[in-house]
Amino acid sequence: MDEVILTLDAAAALTGKVLARAGLSAEQAAAITRTMIAAERDHCRSHGMYRLIGFVHTVRAGIAKPDAVPVISEPAQALVRVDADGGPANLAFERGMPLLIEKARRFGIAAMAINHCVHFNALWAEVEPLAEAGLASLAMTPSHSWVTPAGGTNPLFGTNPIAFGWPRPGTNPFVFDFATSAAARGEIELHRRAGKPIPTSWAVDADGEPTTDATAALAGAMLTFGGHKGSALAAMVELLAGPLIGDFLSSESMAHDAGRGGHPYHGELIIALDPASFLGASLNDALARAEGFFADYTSGGARLPSQRRYEARPGSIANGFPMPRALYEELLALAG
Repeated sequence: MDEVILTLDAAAALTGKVLARAGLSAEQAAAITRTMIAAERDHCRSHGMYRLIGFVHTVRAGIAKPDAVPVISEPAQALVRVDADGGPANLAFERGMPLLIEKARRFGIAAMAINHCVHFNALWAEVEPLAEAGLASLAMTPSHSWVTPAGGTNPLFGTNPIAFGWPRPGTNPFVFDFATSAAARGEIELHRRAGKPIPTSWAVDADGEPTTDATAALAGAMLTFGGHKGSALAAMVELLAGPLIGDFLSSESMAHDAGRGGHPYHGELIIALDPASFLGASLNDALARAEGFFADYTSGGARLPSQRRYEARPGSIANGFPMPRALYEELLALAG
């Protein structure tokens, strides 16, 4: 594939130009740029700069508010609520994170609800800084109703990702982030753009038949991973990051879109736990036992989740990263 190499600084500048031309406020644009460049840096392409194309459309369609100002409130002692004001989740998370960390340390456990947001970044970008602050955390969010429950053919769930972060002294945090669908929506879209087939376990077409055609999959219904187990987890995300925090289910996000083809509009739930509060004087011993667990995990050749991201990071920082030339030119056009 014909590619160009972008340094992280060049990628950030291009992202900023695209967002500025779309009318994003400086603060909103900066927050989005940070998460997108982090994804490209770590070779997490399904959540990288190609998503600017869909986001610009989302702004132009009137779904995302480009100059939104997040508003923070405290509905209970250990709770933080951030109303994203119809804007992207990125800035809302950054604004609410310091208070979430403070409350988790004060009470041992705290939660943050982000409401009325357009969420299109990877959740690992949110749990990783919490782990770097010494907290364990869970994050989850619904999306559009693209995914059918196990045994069905009608879309009901979103891709409904779940992320977890665990702090590790002196090294990168333990982080996982996965969709409860068999693949992220972005992975199918990248296959469509590249003209590559997808596994038959990822989706069914509009007639409910398994398909290897990414275009047919996007027009049909995605599948959960692990059959009924993935479906149960997807339902959990719908409830905890939807009705529990007073925000949309994936089907309601799709109805709100009203055929405009924008990014999902909904909420997000983040739960943070402070090991120091739980463990007191035994904190260091417990963290050391966790390190022994990680050593056992990898002793047989297994890779820890996010290990590939961490391994890709130094090379991207030093040398940049490749981008398909067609995508690069598309982004240049968006930047004007």
